[in-house]
Amino acid sequence: MQDTIEWQKNNIPVLAVAGNSGSGKTTLIEKVLPHLVNRGLRVAVIKHDVHGLNVDHPGKDSARLFEAGADVYLSGPDETFLRRHSYQSSSLSTTISQLAPMYDLIMVEGFKQSPLRKVWLLGEGEKPPIEKNNLIHVLERNVDRAAWLLGYIDKWLPRQWHQTQVFGAILIDDKRTDMRQAKYLIEVNGRVWLEHIIEQLKDVVDEIVIIGTGDIASHISAVRLPEVPDLSGPLSGILAAMRWAPYKSWLMCTCDLPHLSTDVLRWLLNARAPGHWGVLPRIGKEAVEPLLAYYDWRAARIFEDIAAQGGCKQSLIAQHEKISTPNPPVELTSAWAKLSIPEDKYSNS
Repeated sequence: MQDTIEWQKNNIPVLAVAGNSGSGKTTLIEKVLPHLVNRGLRVAVIKHDVHGLNVDHPGKDSARLFEAGADVYLSGPDETFLRRHSYQSSSLSTTISQLAPMYDLIMVEGFKQSPLRKVWLLGEGEKPPIEKNNLIHVLERNVDRAAWLLGYIDKWLPRQWHQTQVFGAILIDDKRTDMRQAKYLIEVNGRVWLEHIIEQLKDVVDEIVIIGTGDIASHISAVRLPEVPDLSGPLSGILAAMRWAPYKSWLMCTCDLPHLSTDVLRWLLNARAPGHWGVLPRIGKEAVEPLLAYYDWRAARIFEDIAAQGGCKQSLIAQHEKISTPNPPVELTSAWAKLSIPEDKYSNS
C-alpha cells in the first residue's frame, strides 16, 4: 500500500480500464492506443492474465534459458522483451513505479479491485458495479467508448502533468573570466546578482537549490548541492538536482542571466505538455538553449544515458524525440543573453 501511496503522491498518470470478462477492455485500449501514440505519447499497458502467460515457444533458446532459471532479456531491431520469474516482486504498484520513468501514460487492463482511477465497461445486460472504488465513469456498450476515453484523457492528462511540483536550480561556479569576482557575486542595487536570480525564481517554483562550487552570502537561504563527481560542465549540476529530487520537475538556469524575468519562467512552464520531457528554447534558427530551460522529471533518464556514454555533451538532449524546442516570443529572447561585461561598468549601469 505504501508503494501505491508513493506513486499517487507523485502524480504518475495511471488509468485503468476495468470490467468483467468479455466486456471489451482489450478492444477499447487497442482502439485508443494509435491515437495516443500519434500525439507523441509513450504508453505502457499492464495486463494480468489469470490463466498464465504463453509468450515463448518451447525449445527456443530463450525458453530454454528461462526454464534453466534465468530471467531473459530479448532484443530485436524493433522491440525488447523481458521475461522474468515470479520470485521478484511483481505487485501492481511496484510495476507502475518501475515503468513510470519511461512512459507518459500507464494504462492498466483489469485489476478491478485496485485503488486505481478506473473506467468501468459494462457487458451485455450487466448493471453498474455497486462498489465504486475510485470509479470515474461507467461505459455501456451502445456508446462510442473510444471517443469518450480519448476525450477524458485529453482533459485529465495535462492536469495530471501540471500537478508535478517544479523546483528551481541555479548553477553557479567561481570562474572570474574577465571580471574581478565570480559573476553571481557582482553587486547590483545593493544585492549580489545571485539574489536577483532567486527573486525571479521564487514566484514560480516550490523550492530553490544552488548547485556548484563557490561561497555565497550567509543570509541567502537555499539548499546547496554539490555537483556530481567525475562529470564536467553543466551536466554535473543538472544530474545533481535530478538525483536529489527524482520526482520533481525543474527550471534550470545559470547565475549570469541579467534579463531573467518571471515572464520568461512562466512562458517555459506554460510550454509544458504531456509527452514532452523538456522545453529547450530555440533562439533564432539553430541555437537551442539547455541552461535556461524546463525539464520534466522523466528527462533524468536521458541525462543518465548521456553521462553513461562518458561524455558531457548535454546538448545531445535537444536531439531527443521527447524534447520540445519552441521559439520564445521575440520580446523574451534577451533572457538567454549571458552577463559578460566587466563588473565596474555593470555596477554603474
